Amino acid sequence: MTLTPDLLLHAYSVGVFPMAESRDDPEVFWVDPKRRGVFPVGGFHLSRSLTKTLRRGEYEIAVNRDFAAVLDGCADREETWINPEIRARYIDLHNQGNAHSLEVYHAGMLTGGVYGVALGGAFFGESMFSRRRDASKIALAYLMDRLQQTGFTLCDTQFLTPHLASLGAIEITRASYRRQLRDALDIAADFTVAELPDPQVLVQRMTQTS
Repeated sequence: MTLTPDLLLHAYSVGVFPMAESRDDPEVFWVDPKRRGVFPVGGFHLSRSLTKTLRRGEYEIAVNRDFAAVLDGCADREETWINPEIRARYIDLHNQGNAHSLEVYHAGMLTGGVYGVALGGAFFGESMFSRRRDASKIALAYLMDRLQQTGFTLCDTQFLTPHLASLGAIEITRASYRRQLRDALDIAADFTVAELPDPQVLVQRMTQTS
């Protein structure tokens, strides 16, 4: 199957997403889970330890500074579903403004990040990575704050893992997901318009909404 940016966007709009068996497998298949992981917008769980890490302010946060590096960081593991075609097409989506990354830097080095696809008021989280303790959690905290500030109503995590559940993600049925997706697609949200908050502001916001 040959992927195109338009085909990918259509797939997300009807609730499916692509994967490959491995980085070396050229075949791509579509996934439509019976039960879907989602992050309720405004429902990120900020632990005490993560609060302390954020307040120390040791990290620099950026948006869309190096999308390809975040994608490669997510693929830099023993097993990955990101093959060369998927990598190329998501970079295409980023170049046309439909895919975004949020990066976490420490001492000038990229230490964590998350990327996904934005369509209407839905954000489809694809993957995240961490090269330093709490870096991916920090990326998720800033991502969830950004989605709330810019008008998104749905954050899709595809599958629910124990790690995501500990941060506030939940699992819903396919039917419930599709209802939320239809509503979200009618919303005109813009991932790029918000300013990145100071860590103290981020903590205050999340404490108020938790």
